[in-house]
Amino acid sequence: MKKVYLLILSFFTLAASAQNIDRSKFIKDSLDNYVNRALTNWRIPGAAVCIVKDGKIVFMKGYGTKELGIMNKVDENTLFMIGSNTKAFTATALAMLQADKKLSLDDKVTKYIPEFKLDNKPAAELAIIKDLLSHRLGFRTFQGDFTFYNSNLTRHEVIDKLGQMKATYPFRTTWGYTNSAFLTAGEIIPRVTGKQWEAYLKENIFAPLGMTNTLALSADMPKALNRTVPHTLVDGRLMAIPYANLDGLAPAGSISSSAADMGKWVMALLNDGKVGNRQVIPAAAIQATRQPQDIVGSTRHLNGETNYVLYGLGWMIQDYSNHRLVMHDGGVNGYVTSVTLVPQDKLGIVILTNTDKNAFFDALRWEIMDAYFKQRFRNYSEVYLAQSKAESAASLEANRKLRDTVAMMRKPQLSMDKYTGKYSNELYGNMEVIQGENNTLEMRFEHHQKMFAKLQPLGGNRFYVTFSDPTFGKAIFPFFVQDNKVTGVRVKVADFVEYNPYDFKKVN
Repeated sequence: MKKVYLLILSFFTLAASAQNIDRSKFIKDSLDNYVNRALTNWRIPGAAVCIVKDGKIVFMKGYGTKELGIMNKVDENTLFMIGSNTKAFTATALAMLQADKKLSLDDKVTKYIPEFKLDNKPAAELAIIKDLLSHRLGFRTFQGDFTFYNSNLTRHEVIDKLGQMKATYPFRTTWGYTNSAFLTAGEIIPRVTGKQWEAYLKENIFAPLGMTNTLALSADMPKALNRTVPHTLVDGRLMAIPYANLDGLAPAGSISSSAADMGKWVMALLNDGKVGNRQVIPAAAIQATRQPQDIVGSTRHLNGETNYVLYGLGWMIQDYSNHRLVMHDGGVNGYVTSVTLVPQDKLGIVILTNTDKNAFFDALRWEIMDAYFKQRFRNYSEVYLAQSKAESAASLEANRKLRDTVAMMRKPQLSMDKYTGKYSNELYGNMEVIQGENNTLEMRFEHHQKMFAKLQPLGGNRFYVTFSDPTFGKAIFPFFVQDNKVTGVRVKVADFVEYNPYDFKKVN
């Protein structure tokens, strides 16, 4: 669900040297070695790859293990959480309803969800379904996701809180990736069909395409027999982590699927929605999702090109080497994945990985495309890996310095009990600070009841913070003090979750 395009765009500015490799033989002769080497170098437990070309699956294979330290091999039917690659399913489902004349993507959101609100009242009255599906409501990328992501909020509560967010930009002026908007779009489906989003997808997309292993809801993933386990890096150590709870944001990112099932999805999309002679998805619905709706920006690629990046409905749209790409990435706790379509070449690429600390899922996509486009070998994986290692080293060093400061046992400005109490944020809700062990404090959050944050004093009113869920990262929280009384605290989670900080006011 969590988009990783910002990380990936930064890699495109790097350069790589040419190597004398016969590109025509890369898929057949070199891909296995390339993937296996990358899994070792990137420390990826497991991966799965599927390549579709000219209506056929020309490559499909699982690599590595489902869980670190357990020799349980990944195969083509092993499930991975696909994160934001869910969005294309949601957008396609709504476009299918348009093709069936059950709705129009230009309909106002309030036609189906009368309670839909935005902080900008005129914008809420004007907003159409396409606005929800193309991230142009005026919010900053990931805005609100600390409140919504992996939380206990229901879909209705997410829609209600979306109406409380203060837009960063004027309506329809700036692209900002908004997961709660996609959830809202998905909730139009039950208003029109009488079926929940997950039921509609299963009946109208998964089952007709033969995607028999695919799961719509994250709650079902731990129950599956052939599934991977999510992993991340914590202080340089690779470890398994719990599955994310994404069902409150399901239409934005809760699907789990396999290389085999995603191959069926990609084949249908490249064949105008047909499976054999059956028209499963109307061709008009597929085309509707690929029409550019908003400008994301541009990026400079390793081959020296400057490429545009646009957004359709649940898809990124980009030019590259005289080809039009329709693509998306997905990232949730412990997973990053990519899906790429090159319609003019009838080429589709699916890459699934079960650690969220790698850019290999993106590197491999470009390597495969370059092989088909007869571009020279650039070894994207090694180029991306070099930058990733540098960034990881810098992060580890910064955290080491903070831990060293904690070890100096600098006293806070006030006694520790003065920071305890109940706090509130208008959007998020309630949070409580309690006394922890060994001169620490703990934060407990209303909507993330399985998670807490440990606070260690850095001196003054600053605390070094470590979240029990590593996805939410590490940070420095400053408390606000006036007349020797704590009035509030600024909470900041990892950028992977949200860029915006939250100011909580102390209420007692």
